[in-house]
Amino acid sequence: MNSTAQIVTEGLSKTYYDSRRGAIHAAVDIGIACSAGEVFGLLGTNGAGKTTTLRMLSTVLQPTSGRAWVAGFEVSENPQAIRERIGFLSSDTGIYGRLTAREMMRYFGQLCGMPSEMIERRVEEISARFDMKEFLDSRCEKLSSGQRQRVSIGRTIIHDPPVLILDEPTAGLDVLAAAEIVRFIHQARSEGRCVLLSTHIMREAEKLCDRIAILHEGRIQACGPLDQLYQSMQTTDLEEVFMHVVGMAV
Repeated sequence: MNSTAQIVTEGLSKTYYDSRRGAIHAAVDIGIACSAGEVFGLLGTNGAGKTTTLRMLSTVLQPTSGRAWVAGFEVSENPQAIRERIGFLSSDTGIYGRLTAREMMRYFGQLCGMPSEMIERRVEEISARFDMKEFLDSRCEKLSSGQRQRVSIGRTIIHDPPVLILDEPTAGLDVLAAAEIVRFIHQARSEGRCVLLSTHIMREAEKLCDRIAILHEGRIQACGPLDQLYQSMQTTDLEEVFMHVVGMAV
């Protein structure tokens, strides 16, 4: 494993077996490395393998083959240690409507095994940072989409994780709620966190990512810094790069 990286994968693959369709290769030979203070983007259409890859890294799915390390721990050998060191956020991350914003963050802090006094301190810090005081004790079912998204961010970082795994976190959000996520990712990078971001929104990737891997049909078809990808395709438009790479892979 590269000792400077927070996320490393080597030949990471996931195959499902269907009685009618046979082997379905959701992720094939994925090899990436993502360091602290970096936003690494996984770019691809729906079904490209992004979510499968992130689920393996977050220990939700077991790889069929290959290896991966997150925050210094191998995913198959130390899943609990990894869960304690990552924050996972996606567009369909649920929050419990009958709980208040404060109760949501407390609950996830308890799931992470944090002492009560540390939970209370982190709730206050996060509330101040994301301007949540006016709705901190309101039930989540009564919050706006932007407020709910701030609660989701709060519960994701309550345990102050060094690694963030974000699976299309702005999908389906309005402009203001999406802007909250973009600001959050910028802040996470400036704080030295490792951010692995899955998206299919080109402008979002251009604004946020230091390096990008383009996935298509479960495989990485291109990978590198934005400038390198632009130069290789003789363009400054990520959408053109994406269409060219995916077109070549078809």
